[in-house]
Order: sequence, then C-alpha cells, then structure tokens
Amino acid sequence: MTIDRNLVLYLEKLGRIRLTEEERAACETELQSIIGYFDQLNSLDTCGVEPLSHSFPVANVMREDCTAPSMEPALLLSNAPQKKDNCFLVYRTVE
Repeated sequence: MTIDRNLVLYLEKLGRIRLTEEERAACETELQSIIGYFDQLNSLDTCGVEPLSHSFPVANVMREDCTAPSMEPALLLSNAPQKKDNCFLVYRTVE
C-alpha cells in the first residue's frame, strides 16, 4: 500500500484537522514508513507460533477478595444532610 497526498487529505478530513503543506509531507513520509514496517512484519513466517495477548506471562494482579471491618454507621452518616433509620435520606426520583 502506498501513501499519497490524496490519502493524507482524506485522513485529514476524517480526523477533522488541518495540516500545513510541510505537515502533510511529513505525515505522508511517516505513514509510508509505518506501512513499510507492517509489510516487513507480514513477510515473517509465523507458522507454529501461538497467538499471545501479552508479550510476557501475566498473573492475576488483583488483590485477594477478603472481608474487612467496616466503618460505624453513625460515623458514615455524620455528614449526611438527611438521614432516617441509619440510612441516607434522598429525594424520590421516580413516581
């Protein structure tokens, strides 16, 4: 695939941006080198290579799900504008 001025203008329109002539020429050159790199990757023989979601092994990085003591209801409700029966009192939003 070759990147030409018309494609850069089309991408400019899609991105809703305006480039100067120098930026268009630089964009054309940079996009062409990116596409060239992908062409180089496509030429590699990947038969027998397992697809990966990560380039290194990833273990579950989430913390253990365990119970812990909670705050006292009175302390939680101490700054509530309105409260009733150890609960926050809010305006009705649905009839």
